[in-house]
Amino acid sequence: MKVSTKGQYATRALLDLALHQDEEPVLLKYIAQRQRISLSYLEHIITPLLAAGIISSTRGPKGGISLVRAPEDIRLDEVIQLLEGAISPVECVGNPNVCMRSQSCATREVWDELRQAMTGVLRSVTLRDLMERQREKENTAEIMYYI
Repeated sequence: MKVSTKGQYATRALLDLALHQDEEPVLLKYIAQRQRISLSYLEHIITPLLAAGIISSTRGPKGGISLVRAPEDIRLDEVIQLLEGAISPVECVGNPNVCMRSQSCATREVWDELRQAMTGVLRSVTLRDLMERQREKENTAEIMYYI
């Protein structure tokens, strides 16, 4: 499974929102600028996140978007499945009826193991984990800048 730009950008946008949640609500245009994502594409991407209740939108002069849940309660598997659909390297893993060989196919077992591994990794990472990783990278970059 290849994660599309939709999944990648949604994850980056949520990370940006989490990192700036003390400034909430955050304007989409600022997320778009910081993440170098087209504003119109970002508007398209956040629609499923709004519908799923991961983020909320506030209108008006102090409007913008906010996380509905705490970063530690938002797992990447949820975000990726929401934007990409089922996490599956091949169609027969998620829907055995698409292939009459599904029940007797040894390679399907390998594809299912791959699906389980990918899902496990994404399920084990929360938005809070990404925040910590990002802050660590920024600290490392600052140290390298001054060396």
